[in-house]
Amino acid sequence: MNYLSIEEIVSASKGDLTSKSEEVKSINELVIDSRLANKNSAFFALVGESVDAHKFINSAIENGCKTIVKNKDNNIEINSENVNVIEVENTLFAFGDVAKHYKEKFDIPYIGVTGSVGKTSTRDMIYAVVSSKYKTLKNMKNLNTETGVPMTLTNLDESYECAVIEMGMSGFHEIEYLVNIVNPKIGVISNIGLSHIEMLGSREGIFKAKMEITTNFDEDSTLIVNGDDDMLTTLKGQDLKYNLKTFGFGKDNTIYCTDFNMNDNDTTFNAMIDGKVEEFYIPTVGEHNIYNAMAAILVGQTLGISLDDIKRGLKNFEITKSRMDVIKTDDYAVIDSVYNASVDSMNAALKVLNRYETRKVAILGDMFEMGSYAEFGHREVGKFASQYADILIAIGNDAKFMVEEAIKNGMNKENIHYFETKELAMESLKDILQKGDTILVKGSRGMYLEKVVEFLTK
Repeated sequence: MNYLSIEEIVSASKGDLTSKSEEVKSINELVIDSRLANKNSAFFALVGESVDAHKFINSAIENGCKTIVKNKDNNIEINSENVNVIEVENTLFAFGDVAKHYKEKFDIPYIGVTGSVGKTSTRDMIYAVVSSKYKTLKNMKNLNTETGVPMTLTNLDESYECAVIEMGMSGFHEIEYLVNIVNPKIGVISNIGLSHIEMLGSREGIFKAKMEITTNFDEDSTLIVNGDDDMLTTLKGQDLKYNLKTFGFGKDNTIYCTDFNMNDNDTTFNAMIDGKVEEFYIPTVGEHNIYNAMAAILVGQTLGISLDDIKRGLKNFEITKSRMDVIKTDDYAVIDSVYNASVDSMNAALKVLNRYETRKVAILGDMFEMGSYAEFGHREVGKFASQYADILIAIGNDAKFMVEEAIKNGMNKENIHYFETKELAMESLKDILQKGDTILVKGSRGMYLEKVVEFLTK
C-alpha cells in the first residue's frame, strides 16, 4: 500500500481528528487486528457481534501504532497523547470508505465475481486468464467480505493493471455495499443455488441479492452469467441498461461448450466462440469447472485478451486449497473439498467422484445456513450420493437425512455409515475403507472435515 496522509483518512472517513501526532503524518497500512498494528498503521476499531475492538486500542498503541480510528460514541480512555485519533460514526463504514478512496487512485479495470457455488474457483479461473496479459490483483484465500474486500484493495499499487474481486454475502445489501466500494465494470455471477437461503428466504431472494452486483452498471458495463442457470437465464432478451454475455452448454448462450474429455486430473473441452469451435485445456476436473472456465473466457474477451493468451492462462490455472484438491497416498486418492458445501456443490463434487473407476467413497458432512430447507437439501444430497457413490459415510446432525434418502433411493444399507461426529467417523474409517479407494471429503466449513483429510493423508 502506498502512503495516505492523515488528512486523507480524515476526509475519506468523514471523521474528526480529535488528537494529533506530531510524529506520524501518514500511514501505509490499514489494520483491524491490534496485534498487527505498528507505527505506519491505522488501526480501525471495528465492532463485531462478539468482540468490540475498541478495547484493544491501547494494545495497538503499545505495539507502536500512532493512528487510531474509533467510533464517536465510544468513550475509551486512550493512554497516550502523541497519537492521531480519528473519530467516525461507524468504523466499519469508515474502513470501507478509506479503502474506496485509496482504490480510486488506480484507474484500472475491476471485475466483481459472485455466485452461490464456485465463486472462488471462478475468481481463480478469471485471474489465470487476466494475469496472462495484465498484472492482476485478487482476493487471497476467503477475503471476500465487508472487511476482506477493502483489505484486498489496499494491496494495490502502480504496478497493477487489473483487479479481480470476489464478493461474498449472506444477506441483502451486502454485495451492494461491496460494489459501492469496488465499482466494477465487469460483473460475473456463477450461478444461483441454495447457499444462505436461511437468510434470503428463497432462490428468488438469492437471485435478487446476487444481482446487486449490477448496482452501478451503465451502458459501458458488462454482466457475465451462467446462461444455463434457470434463474439467470431469465435475463436473456430483457431490455437491460448494460451488456449481457452468457455461457453454458445450451446453444442459446454467447459461448457454449460443445463437448469435453475429462481425465482424473484435467479436462479438455471445446467451446463455440464467434461461430468457431475452439479447444481449451484446464488442469482440473468437473463440469462445474468448465462453466467457470467459460466465464473466464468471456471476461478475457471483454478485456480484449487474445484467445491464445486466454488458453495459456487457463492452462496455468491453480485451484485454491481444499476446493477439489486430489491428494494421492499409498492407500487412497482423497478429493479434498472441505472448504464449504451446498446442495449444488455437493452434487458437482459427487459427479466428479463418479468418474473414477475405483471404489467411490463419499464422506459428507452437514450443510449449514439452510434454515427450513435443511431436511430437503440433505435429502437431495442423499439422493445424489446413491447415484454417484459406492459407499456413503455421513457425518453430523442433518446428515441423517442423507442416509434416509440414500436408502430410499436403493443404496445398499451395508454401504451406508452414519456418525454424529467426525471423531467417531475417524475411529471407524480403517474398518470401512479399502486400499485403492477414491474418497471425496466434503461438508460445510463449520464441520472442520479438514481433520478427516489430514487423518486420511498422513
